[in-house]
Amino acid sequence: MGISFWSDKEKGADPQVHAATSSQESVIQYGDIKYTAAEGANSSRPTYQDAAGAPVETSSPLGYSVSFWVSLTLNINQMVGTGIFSTPASILKGVGSVGLTMIYWFIGYLLSQSVLAVYLELASYFPSRSGSEVVYLEQAYPKPRYFFPTIFAIKHVIFSFGSSNAIVLAEYLFGLADSSYTDWQLKGVAIAGYTVALIVVSINTKWSLRIVVAFGFIKIATLLLISIAGLVILGGHTRIPDPNINWRNAWEGSSSASAYGATNAMVKIIFSYSGYVNAFGLVNEIQNPIKTLRWSAPFSLILVTVLYILVNVAYFSAASREEILNSKQIAAGLFFQKLFGAGSGASRALNVLICISAFGNLIAVMINTSRLLRETGRQGVLPWTRFWTYTKPLGTPLGPYVFQWLITLLMIVAPPAGDAFNFVVDLSTYPANIFNFLLMVGLILVRRQRGRVNLPRSEYRAWNLAIGFSVLTYLYMLVAPWYPPTTGANGGDVSFWYGTYLVVGVGLLVLCGIYYYLWVSVLPNWKGYELRQTVLEFDNGSVSHKLVKVPKSELAQWDEDHDAVGHLRRRIVHDSADSA
Repeated sequence: MGISFWSDKEKGADPQVHAATSSQESVIQYGDIKYTAAEGANSSRPTYQDAAGAPVETSSPLGYSVSFWVSLTLNINQMVGTGIFSTPASILKGVGSVGLTMIYWFIGYLLSQSVLAVYLELASYFPSRSGSEVVYLEQAYPKPRYFFPTIFAIKHVIFSFGSSNAIVLAEYLFGLADSSYTDWQLKGVAIAGYTVALIVVSINTKWSLRIVVAFGFIKIATLLLISIAGLVILGGHTRIPDPNINWRNAWEGSSSASAYGATNAMVKIIFSYSGYVNAFGLVNEIQNPIKTLRWSAPFSLILVTVLYILVNVAYFSAASREEILNSKQIAAGLFFQKLFGAGSGASRALNVLICISAFGNLIAVMINTSRLLRETGRQGVLPWTRFWTYTKPLGTPLGPYVFQWLITLLMIVAPPAGDAFNFVVDLSTYPANIFNFLLMVGLILVRRQRGRVNLPRSEYRAWNLAIGFSVLTYLYMLVAPWYPPTTGANGGDVSFWYGTYLVVGVGLLVLCGIYYYLWVSVLPNWKGYELRQTVLEFDNGSVSHKLVKVPKSELAQWDEDHDAVGHLRRRIVHDSADSA
């Protein structure tokens, strides 16, 4: 008697089926949700997840090049962009006093640490899944089926551009050359800068991450030098006549702060810290990810916080409160001018440092975004699965990188400078904050779901107080932007109604919901089919889902032939001669 097994490629044969074996997947069912367990090579702990989620890649096709130092500098590169060089003056303007400014920076740290704790616990549940919020939303909200993967995928694809970072880099490159520019010259340099970043990240994963480490240490060194210079100023060893002018009455101006100014300042503070979860997008590329991240992620946040506070001390020791508020220069520019003099080349040195910082930020964001795009592609809700997930020939997620470049090119060239560009940049922030809020609440749901089916306790568990702070942080980020500017309804970043981007952002998510309803419910009912998931395995080791249309008359057979994840079950069959 001959026994054989058939797979997708062999399905065209017509063997006589003797019996079907059970699925290779271990399944825990609760209601109509099926949980599976899979082990990745990067962790000794299995990943238990809803079977509708993208399948675990047992061996990462992107390798395991993310070490403690890489994860540390991935976070630092995204946190430290150009904000710390420019935002201190606007934060001071919003809160009114130097003392409140320093307190706000510390509050920003506490809020960020609470969000980080949530990410650490979520990552500990899914240690072999990259993509951070793509995965966590998918698993926290399994119903309606494919709803959150679809909505988040569309949102993330639309807003995956990095045009604002590229434009900032271009502006400082022109400043470095001490040259004026037209709008199209600025756009041309921005495209060139982003193209260089594309080449850097696309050629080789390991070397691109080494470059991230180099830029991270340059940023740390830059902030450290400014911090040391500030302490030297406070010691009275420089040309600054009165370094204590802001510290004798640190609370001067607090009463002049408006509600809008204080709110705007806190939003800028939270934004300045954003990036401390950047490395979570690459979890499946980290050996022992939770052990690594529970040290590298908090350390990156604490290190940047200390440097941010010391840099602010340096700024406020070099110039008076009034000089900082009234100067047309950014805070860092005024600091360099006060310390070294107006004609000393300090401006050129500052532009060099900011260009390095902006380019490092550009690379770190591109790497993280590519992993999130790749993970949305692996969920099966986007067309052209191979484009999003394949990693050959260079061993990098080239499809997501090229897509980022194309959409960034479009967003640099298409919107004219001014209102339209600012509107597009603002538009991308509000939907992101909505999903961030849902993610914080999602941890509570994940805990409840896992408790119901008695899944193992996570390797890391956040304090309930931290979860509460994280929920309030993003609730605040949802409410705060609706508060009108003190200058009136048309006094925001654009000349028209300040809340336009908020309404349009919510409207886009509603349109995504309508698309989902038509795609998953209306069309299948009309044409007589249902969506089912199958598993695609590529020759480079990439694994993903693909959603297929199964006629209702074939559903019973399909469900019998496939397991919960979507693998084709292995069947034991007899040869026809043996059957005879």
